[in-house]
Amino acid sequence: MKIDLIAGARPNFMKISPIIDAIRQASDRGHDISFRLVHTGQHYDQNMSGSFFEALNIPPPDVNLGAGGGSQAEQTAAIMIGYEKLLLESRSDLCLVVGDVTSTMACAISAQKLSVPVAHVEAGIRSGDWTMPEEINRMVTDSITNYFFTTTEAADQNLIRSGVGEERIFRVGNTMIDTLLKHRPRFKQPEIWEQKALDVGKYIVMTLHRPANVDQEEKLRALIEQIVAHTQGLPLIFPVHPRTRKILENLGIVHDALHMIEPLGYLEFNFLVERAKAVVTDSGGITEEATVMGIPCMTLRDNTERPETITMGTNELLGNDPKSISPAMEKLFAGNWKKGQEIPLWDGKTAERIVKHIIDIFNI
Repeated sequence: MKIDLIAGARPNFMKISPIIDAIRQASDRGHDISFRLVHTGQHYDQNMSGSFFEALNIPPPDVNLGAGGGSQAEQTAAIMIGYEKLLLESRSDLCLVVGDVTSTMACAISAQKLSVPVAHVEAGIRSGDWTMPEEINRMVTDSITNYFFTTTEAADQNLIRSGVGEERIFRVGNTMIDTLLKHRPRFKQPEIWEQKALDVGKYIVMTLHRPANVDQEEKLRALIEQIVAHTQGLPLIFPVHPRTRKILENLGIVHDALHMIEPLGYLEFNFLVERAKAVVTDSGGITEEATVMGIPCMTLRDNTERPETITMGTNELLGNDPKSISPAMEKLFAGNWKKGQEIPLWDGKTAERIVKHIIDIFNI
């Protein structure tokens, strides 16, 4: 059995890596199972994609569709065309997609149109916010998925409410946490650590990239200024996403405590998160990683598709009103931030469970 593993953007690589390991282990045990790693090329910046293959010990892609950038529609079309051509030339037995990026939706569509079954890892998560491209990607993908691998009971219930039969839903946990736990001993000190004489618990990490936060220049300025103003002089380390950098160039924001740096590799970024006093972000994945590492997390969004990071984890939704920053920082520095707890099945064995289910489903 040949499985296409689809990776196109930075979050995908963290979710695919443990599945590759689990497939190899199953093959070594005598199961007729193999994979073809398909890189769609959705992210093509070295720091945003290429470095992850090396850091996470992912083999070179078997295929690179080279979709590149462009608008949402242009990128979706390029990936669909490229993947359809690949399947027509060399058909796989299962298309396994992860997460909620454009590549996830586009390859799922192309596979189903050629009657190749689709498995979705991280199925069923919902923010309820249709202004987010990721939410559309999730809904479309899940509407044409055959096998649903979920992270939590909340995701299960979202699928059941949409009409998915429980026999097709498999709660397995979170492959991103598999990767985090495996590579945690390998976290690597980035250059900024010594350059700015950083110390454990004495700096804050920030990431911003969502349109609601960064596309309006004055709103972005207000957010950053409020964050800087309420961090009590601690260094604010800001690895800048490429789309955010273009906007920041027009703002000219300068502050002694604000350190804007290039995007970091996986091992370097999580080294910083693990030792930070807190994280300020609008990324869903970072809220999961911060929860597992027990780091206070402030999310500058009005909603989240990962409610477990709030109900059981260290994450709090602040919205994207700059006025929400001050009370959250006061709570943090007063030592009153919640501690969080372990989330069921986020134990580093998710990929093993996924591959076991696939072996059982296809009787291999």
